[in-house]
Amino acid sequence: MGNESNKTEAFWKTTALESMSREQWESLCDGCGKCCLHKLEDEDSGEIAYTRVICRYFEESSCRCQVYSERKKLVPDCVVLRPDNLQSLPWMPETCAYRLLYEGKDLPEWHPLLTGDRQAIHEAGNTVTGKVISEEFVHEDGFEEHVVKWVN
Repeated sequence: MGNESNKTEAFWKTTALESMSREQWESLCDGCGKCCLHKLEDEDSGEIAYTRVICRYFEESSCRCQVYSERKKLVPDCVVLRPDNLQSLPWMPETCAYRLLYEGKDLPEWHPLLTGDRQAIHEAGNTVTGKVISEEFVHEDGFEEHVVKWVN
């Protein structure tokens, strides 16, 4: 157990998502990068398929968006997570802290808020690092060729 989680009460257990400060909200992100993957939706079934194609602004070495504060302006389809839109985002990975907390579940044992270590998620193999290709190198019509099953 990391020192960070021992300093204060686990805010994610005591504070409703809509009542969290911006700092608390942002700290829920584990840095997996899965939300930055392009997804395909079957129009008939509604089933979501993840691809290994990732946003051009995703920096794989840090698992962070290079243009985070401007992401919505630069990528109009980028979804900015908020407590009031989580229910309409069924494509969020099952391991996503925002989704888990919205569903009343606990954070995974490798989450940085529990371990105090941002590397724990990498060691657990729950990031996109080493598994993706930038959208810059894939024509949009070719996304189907990059569907993957490793996203959960």
